[in-house]
Amino acid sequence: MKPRQIVNTVLLSSVIALVGCKEDIKTETENISMSENILLQEWTGPYGGVPAFDEMKVQDVKSAMETGMKLGLKDIETIANSPEAPTFENTIVAIERAGKALARIYTYNGILGSNMSTPKYRGVESELAPKLSEYRSKVSQNTKLFQRIKAVYDASQKTPLEADQQRVVDLIYKRFEMNGAELSKEKKTRYAAINKELSSLYTTFSNNVLHDEENYITYLTKDQLNGLSDGFIKSAAKIATDNGQEGKYAITNSRSSMDPFLTYSTERELRKQVWTNYYSRGDNNDEYDNKKGIAQILKLRRERVELLGYDNYAQWRLQDRMAKTPENAMHLMESVWPAAIARVAEEVADMQAVADKNGEDITIAPWDYRFYAEKVRKQKYDLNSDEVKQYLQLDKLTQALFYTAGRLFNYEFKPVTEGTVPVFHEDVKVWEVTDKDSGEHIGLWYLDPFARPGKQSGAWATTYRSHTTFDGKETVLASNNSNFVKPAPGEAVLVSWDDAETFFHEFGHALHFFSSNVKYPTLNGGVRDYTEFQSQLLERWLSTDEVINQFLVHNKTGEPIPASLVAKIKKAATFNQGFATTEYLASALMDMKLHLADPENMDVATFERETLAELNMPKELPMRHRTPHFSHVFSGEGYATAYYGYMWADVLTSDASEAFKEAPGGFYDKEIADKLVKYLFAPRNSMDPAEAYRKFRGRDAKIEALMKDRGFPITNE
Repeated sequence: MKPRQIVNTVLLSSVIALVGCKEDIKTETENISMSENILLQEWTGPYGGVPAFDEMKVQDVKSAMETGMKLGLKDIETIANSPEAPTFENTIVAIERAGKALARIYTYNGILGSNMSTPKYRGVESELAPKLSEYRSKVSQNTKLFQRIKAVYDASQKTPLEADQQRVVDLIYKRFEMNGAELSKEKKTRYAAINKELSSLYTTFSNNVLHDEENYITYLTKDQLNGLSDGFIKSAAKIATDNGQEGKYAITNSRSSMDPFLTYSTERELRKQVWTNYYSRGDNNDEYDNKKGIAQILKLRRERVELLGYDNYAQWRLQDRMAKTPENAMHLMESVWPAAIARVAEEVADMQAVADKNGEDITIAPWDYRFYAEKVRKQKYDLNSDEVKQYLQLDKLTQALFYTAGRLFNYEFKPVTEGTVPVFHEDVKVWEVTDKDSGEHIGLWYLDPFARPGKQSGAWATTYRSHTTFDGKETVLASNNSNFVKPAPGEAVLVSWDDAETFFHEFGHALHFFSSNVKYPTLNGGVRDYTEFQSQLLERWLSTDEVINQFLVHNKTGEPIPASLVAKIKKAATFNQGFATTEYLASALMDMKLHLADPENMDVATFERETLAELNMPKELPMRHRTPHFSHVFSGEGYATAYYGYMWADVLTSDASEAFKEAPGGFYDKEIADKLVKYLFAPRNSMDPAEAYRKFRGRDAKIEALMKDRGFPITNE
């Protein structure tokens, strides 16, 4: 999931939607009243009101944000200065209602940052970042407000509230405590100053990565296309033409373009160039280089948590996660790491043997890994990834998502008539989600599938409006965002098996949003090393027979995928797991080690190099996210010391999958599916994740299923 940390309107507690627009920013922003500024206005129209994406103007952003912050602080001051004794209703519920105008501007502003960014918008974003940090500090450090929260919390320890109310109180109290509410006045001042500086550093980091993604494009001539598929070539030609390079072929600096090029191109020097461009983002020793900024981020994070009495950032961050401590997270990663790098050695040996047999005088390098792995795949399993790709059409995969949601969640997806719901780009499509039996409206699903300039790389899910019932039922507005390469006109969008799994993964997040059955907004949040579990679990339905037999059809002939090819896919399920596990785990380990190390005078490049050497990182592949472009960790704090969470969640995923495999109805077993929705999706953060998992599985998860899934040896400790 592509994260971009957005604060809760009041509490920094939930990710608010990521959205945007195309207008240029005026050099002078007029003061626009709330009644005139569409970004602040209540949403109107069908489906309980929808964002007016078609009316957004970037010149409204600054004034809207400033007005929203003023209104939010007014809400907070009203709560903090109430003459009534603090109660759950007049304090906690009032906090849950606060800042609605600011929430609306965040929804629009998120698109600007993630889906439709421009250099001019980035200037406004940089200007607003420290102001938003000041706003958050004024909320989290409001002494009178925290005294009221603490009074409600203390009372609830003697006389517990209803379960969901108690959970809200506990979460809000802990969040304020973790953000310095109990510090002295002097320490609060320094804490706020650190947050302000960090907010600017995060924005700069993100914008630097985006700059390098936009500006390092490799243009090919016709004689440099050897090995590439016709569909990829046509798409590359269109992108080049769109960039004013007609007659050439563009390999953009994004994973969706880089990955297939490195897999199929026979031009080794060009593979090296494309690889270098991609893995050097943020690391080109120019004005967009991120290494010094990272060092400063690490120093400030350490200083901030030391004000709270913690030894390091990881210790502070993980206390309310499933892992609880950095030691627990490290133990999991270190349990898997030896098997992962051992498998890489086997994979490299297989690839080197292929190269040697072909008389190629090379030693496998990072830009060779995907290319020769594909040759080994064909040799070992007679499996051609490009052949598989012909059966993976985006439109059909979208229908497969809907089928899965219908079987597990009883949802139906119907396309919304074009023009009924405003969208921010012509590529965005919208579906209404309803209950199949009752016809009850659940929400809207927006899909923004294609890469384009100004769009953050990767794939992610977000909400424009989350489900709550404490002020009347609010339906969900959720979106999935991908970066598939847009095809030439008339061509199908064909994706790799990995990309298809990611498509299912992000839809898992959307289903988590839609299935929410919580009363209070705070409970719509989640624990980072748990919320990835539900979406990782949904990936498993891609390979079910029901999906394969109905939706994997050839893009030209319409013929279903042959059973023989399906058998090869399943037989090769653990192929290349050394690469997949190692590139991910290296990033997760680096994230944790960076935050456990002493940041004083840290040279980021040296630290990365020496840490990888200590880990015996195979030289034939890089981390999935090298430190200078590790946006998960350095463009905000959502995944900082939490990137391990994908592995933690994968333990749960593998273990939960066993429950479906053991059930009479397999992955569509109604009894297990009902438990899945009831305990793992609908509660969101209204109960402790470990308790929720035990209710589903009857026990805690075990690591053995993960090792089995990856084809690694299981060792008894």
